[in-house]
Amino acid sequence: MALRRLLLVAAALAAAAAPAVAFYLPGLAPVNFCEAGKEKPECKSGIELFVNRLDSVESVLPYEYTAFDFCQAEGKKRPSENLGQVLFGERIEPSPYRFTFNKQETCKSVCTKTYDITKPEDKQKLDFLKKSMLLNYQHHWIVDNMPVTWCYDVEDGQRFCNPGFPIGCYITEDGRPKDACVINSEFHEKDTFYIFNHVDIKIYYHVVENEALGARLVAAKLEPKSYKHTHPDNPDCSGVPMDISNKASGEVKIAYTYSVSFHEEKSIRWASRWDYILESMPHTHIQWFSIMNSLVIVLFLSGMVAMIMLRTLHKDIARYNQMDSTEDAQEEFGWKLVHGDIFRPPRKGMLLSVFLGSGTQILIMTFVTLFFACLGFLSPANRGALMTCAVVLWVLLGTPAGYVAARFYKSFGGEKWKTNVLLTSFLCPGIVFADFFIMNLILWGEGSSAAIPFGTLVAILALWFCISVPLTFIGAYFGFKKNAIEHPVRTNQIPRQIPEQSFYTKPLPGIIMGGILPFGCIFIQLFFILNSIWSHQMYYMFGFLFLVFIILVITCSEATILLCYFHLCAEDYHWQWRSFLTSGFTAVYFLIYAIHYFFSKLQITGTASTILYFGYTMIMVLIFFLFTGTIGFFACFWFVTKIYSVVKVD
Repeated sequence: MALRRLLLVAAALAAAAAPAVAFYLPGLAPVNFCEAGKEKPECKSGIELFVNRLDSVESVLPYEYTAFDFCQAEGKKRPSENLGQVLFGERIEPSPYRFTFNKQETCKSVCTKTYDITKPEDKQKLDFLKKSMLLNYQHHWIVDNMPVTWCYDVEDGQRFCNPGFPIGCYITEDGRPKDACVINSEFHEKDTFYIFNHVDIKIYYHVVENEALGARLVAAKLEPKSYKHTHPDNPDCSGVPMDISNKASGEVKIAYTYSVSFHEEKSIRWASRWDYILESMPHTHIQWFSIMNSLVIVLFLSGMVAMIMLRTLHKDIARYNQMDSTEDAQEEFGWKLVHGDIFRPPRKGMLLSVFLGSGTQILIMTFVTLFFACLGFLSPANRGALMTCAVVLWVLLGTPAGYVAARFYKSFGGEKWKTNVLLTSFLCPGIVFADFFIMNLILWGEGSSAAIPFGTLVAILALWFCISVPLTFIGAYFGFKKNAIEHPVRTNQIPRQIPEQSFYTKPLPGIIMGGILPFGCIFIQLFFILNSIWSHQMYYMFGFLFLVFIILVITCSEATILLCYFHLCAEDYHWQWRSFLTSGFTAVYFLIYAIHYFFSKLQITGTASTILYFGYTMIMVLIFFLFTGTIGFFACFWFVTKIYSVVKVD
């Protein structure tokens, strides 16, 4: 659910452009509504309300709407789900709430739930409801493909619109109100739960210029309330709140009701109907300022690194070539000394080539997905589109993975091509799938909606084995068929002895230092991305995310090249693994930051939620390690090839 929110601005931009060109991206076409009795093929009167899964900032475990004992929609068909929705546990269900356009309803009854606490089955249902209120689980309702928001005042006179509202709240044994209980002074009974069993819904619409087309919905807001209906069959929505005491015995009746009203809103256009949600997000201006500040710093540092490298290298190459041309008898020094060993095959070349193949696959997948998202092709109306796009691209990019792994393995002098292609196909994807499967078992055990059905797991395995693996073999076939990569200098038969290194030119300190600058350019974005995933906040800055992605690539490349140059000047020619690990170490900083974020920012409780958080984090860290490591290796490979092809060698 969090990731689909990333696409809000793309939708708004695409929709804003639509009227001018009379073209709508799939899923973004507006729906027209008209009053009952005036229906046409292009204009309908019935408004459906759908319900999504319920989630909480205090738990990683989301649950389906049907897992709770709420009012259910009988006999209605569930909307179809795409692969991305299933992987993220999106469970959109039809609801018993149905409205007619421009028809007001006041305190309309939906259903009444009765619990006899003496019966174990009823007590279990009520206890699950209480536990969910204690953990502040939130409803997520959808009208006309946009979230129904709960808007309330926060500090400094600002108004915050939350795309969800709580099931209820709890007053502790010492009389302290938790979460949403602070909104009503009537919630004061100690050790008591208050359930929001009534909603006042306001739907705002904009009449189309051509009135024959009817109206379009531009906002849907609600206010949750709690009423203890004395006559559930004929509710009046007044009186004391609906309380459920922990000490209660006997029978508990909860009557669910709603009121709906329609309001014409001339100032909001359909194309900008998301704006009021985005503008109300807390710290929006701080986000923009922080990101701009981060980008300026990173661009400045990148420019400095590039300038130093170019000037120093230019002087080095000019000096070396001048010495050769004048047949200077002085001994060679600096990085030219190791020209006979610079392209010596690294240790564990098989593993390095496999990592490079998987990293290339992830790099291209990330670039294409973000590029499409910036263009607005991944519509938020098609929930799960971002994840579906990423998975499909990863499957189809098996060919470049196999090709890159084969080319470099062959250039390293490897001959076990079968082992290489099998490891490229199964090693990294296998680790990710094994972690994902273990997390899924925990979700199954907890009965969460995020648990992937067995049929979907089989479908993912089929995509992997039947499409990705054959494409990897095809790529590896062409990679091994081509001649090995030609190097600009010959490799000596006897390896040169590496002199004693200072502390700063030893591999480990260099690797640790190398990840600092790339991490510095992403950590602000990382905070907002983690918020969108774990705290269910809205993320909508795709343009900045794509820009930070490009800056990350540049920074990883320049930091690795700079350290590679220093090590070569110290006559250490083992650059292959070091270049991969230098930029790949950014993933270790990512892991440290994720641990800090868990303890300082999140309120997650429970063993299962903690295991799930770190399990999914490890998948992200592995993917990020392969992604950044591959960038560093390719940059260093290009750099080494370039400088040794320019300098004259006897």
